[in-house]
Amino acid sequence: MAGGWDGDALAGQMEDAMERQQAAAEARQRKNSSTPEEREREAKLESLRLSRARILDQLSRATNPAHRAMLERALQSLDTQAGE
Repeated sequence: MAGGWDGDALAGQMEDAMERQQAAAEARQRKNSSTPEEREREAKLESLRLSRARILDQLSRATNPAHRAMLERALQSLDTQAGE
């Protein structure tokens, strides 16, 4: 698409932004009542969410099959780490 905008990409970015805002609001609510270990876990999960969003963005633009495969493996790894 030459110089335009992609509606699907924009919708995805808006959804990601809403998820980040919601996660941040939830983190603020828990901050006062959580232990240092819980806060560390939340920070790790937020980092994984941000990494996942970045990889999804790169995957949406990747055209090289080897690069796409690498990004898909990275996405699986992040999902596995988030589930632990």
